[in-house]
Amino acid sequence: MSRPTKSRTICRFPQTLEFVPAKEGSGKEPVILTIDEYETIRLIDREGLSQEQCSGRMQVARTTVQKIYDSARRKLADALVEGRPLKIEGGEIRLCSGVNGYCRPEGCFKQEIERIFRKSKGEFIMRIAVTYENGQVYQHFGHTEQFKIYDTEDGKVLSSEVVSTNGQGHGALAEVLHALQADVLICGGIGGGAKAALASVGIKLYGGVIGDADAAVESLLAGRLTYIPDVTCSHHGGEHHGGNCGGHGHHHGEGHECRHGQCMD
Repeated sequence: MSRPTKSRTICRFPQTLEFVPAKEGSGKEPVILTIDEYETIRLIDREGLSQEQCSGRMQVARTTVQKIYDSARRKLADALVEGRPLKIEGGEIRLCSGVNGYCRPEGCFKQEIERIFRKSKGEFIMRIAVTYENGQVYQHFGHTEQFKIYDTEDGKVLSSEVVSTNGQGHGALAEVLHALQADVLICGGIGGGAKAALASVGIKLYGGVIGDADAAVESLLAGRLTYIPDVTCSHHGGEHHGGNCGGHGHHHGEGHECRHGQCMD
């Protein structure tokens, strides 16, 4: 019997999960780059780490990192030379919590998030977070400046408060919610990388929700919340003020429309 593959630690999920050639090639079979392969490219080629340093970050042997990195480079070459789409998905991974501090001797951004946002809760409390703006469910997870946090028990809201994200965006927001000990997130549109990050820390997602935030929580507790299970948002270039990434056919201006939770640029 072969030994089980040891999970590779990654810092955060990639925010862009698919790359498609501008002209020909969109119909070709995509190259699949696993998330741990992506992480070796990020750490070695982007951050300039050695393979030994990369192995420390990912908590696997240097020889394992070398194999992952070589595979990643071959796949990138195939995508570029053959003009094939590139997708990032899969792999034996776990998300770094930042608690152990082995990433950087001086501490990483996740340790700072834990320090700022850590919020205890009772054993039987279900904590619901909502992307929030002016009483409404904010429609773009990656740009939300506030979460409204609700502590609930036995189907009733016990307390609520608005928490600023302190400018944290996209890649760090899942860590913010994890530090807040959120069990559930209600939001409008959300990207694939953020969905994967939330799933990795055990946060249940209800996306594609529109309207009043308090009403959405009450509907969830009553078992009648309207949401879109496969909601996605591929628009990261601007804000969604005045529009919505969770609705059905709402326009945000010329060239951008959301249909059934999918942002169309």
